[in-house]
Amino acid sequence: MSPSVISSLTSSTNGKLIVIKVGTTTLMGPDGPDLALIGRLGDVLAQLAAARHRCVLVTSGAVGTGRWRLKLSGRPKSIPEKQAAAAVGQGILMHLYERVLAERGLTSAQLLLTRADLGDRQRYVNASNTLQVLLAANPPVVPIINENDSVAIEELKFGDNDTLSALVASLVDADALYILSDVDGLYEADPRVVPTARRLERVEAITPEIEALAGGSGSDLGTGGMATKVAAARIATSCGIPLVLMSGRRPEDVLASLAGEPVGTTFAAGPNRLEGRKRWLAFSGQVGGKLSLDAGAVRAVREQGKSLLPAGIRKVAGEFEPGALVALLDPEGHEVARGLVNYSSEELVRIRGHQSAEIEGVLGYKHYDEAIHRNNLVTT
Repeated sequence: MSPSVISSLTSSTNGKLIVIKVGTTTLMGPDGPDLALIGRLGDVLAQLAAARHRCVLVTSGAVGTGRWRLKLSGRPKSIPEKQAAAAVGQGILMHLYERVLAERGLTSAQLLLTRADLGDRQRYVNASNTLQVLLAANPPVVPIINENDSVAIEELKFGDNDTLSALVASLVDADALYILSDVDGLYEADPRVVPTARRLERVEAITPEIEALAGGSGSDLGTGGMATKVAAARIATSCGIPLVLMSGRRPEDVLASLAGEPVGTTFAAGPNRLEGRKRWLAFSGQVGGKLSLDAGAVRAVREQGKSLLPAGIRKVAGEFEPGALVALLDPEGHEVARGLVNYSSEELVRIRGHQSAEIEGVLGYKHYDEAIHRNNLVTT
């Protein structure tokens, strides 16, 4: 078997930074929050802290906990109903975590995030700064992060906390991300349909074949299916962060994985590690528009690492100002890159297809030769 990509975490005396995500279906039992499992999770966090690892916990479960307390028979169907359930459940859930961690000598901190918080560059930096202070505290503090379901609307939602956990791992530059789920890994076929299906122990790269293995949500409690977990793995591994998908019923397996034992499915860190600002460009920033490119511009941006010039732009969609984040599309409409534009949508409509030397003649001025400079571009 291939050596665990996590095993390197045990080779250093310095503590590592680990993000653990736990899903709603793992946290909720038939009679409300599973207190025994939350206690075992607390034991794991305490052991990690004792080993000088720093931990961030990304948790789902606010809506599920609120649904239990309000005695709702089914998942809330409307956004206001979901927000109300989350408003009830979040306080209960946080109280459980705070009590469990305090009993083990740990301090907890709560952060509630929406897509807008990480999509805005300044708020992204603010969240990063807050987390860095918490993670540097002594004695240890465990930041506990959830999506702010009580105020988020559909357009601002991450859609699932698998994505949120990968964005958080990127935000804090984690050494590893563990997703504790109601499934114990990625299988070559749906094990509910094909009981003999083999679990993949290691995924070196997220190919179309790997993506094709992803299915839908398996529970009426959670919102994330295998597709969201593979999407989270794409984000994490692109940032150089290995992701382990494992059973949430055995949180102790996080410790086993750190000791180099095979657990669940490990998605290996990608060879080209995105750094700092380009992580935000690729995964967190909110896209304000789209630019459709010709084939030559796609090659220049993707294969040659060049800036995007107005000559390569064929179509402009959306309304945006200079500095906005836009998606770049190939002739077939597939996103190939993202970047921060030097010109507004109105200006780009006028100069698209023109050479850089012609910009001043068209607009009456020229601020830049490039529509997007290569330093502000990242391929996706």
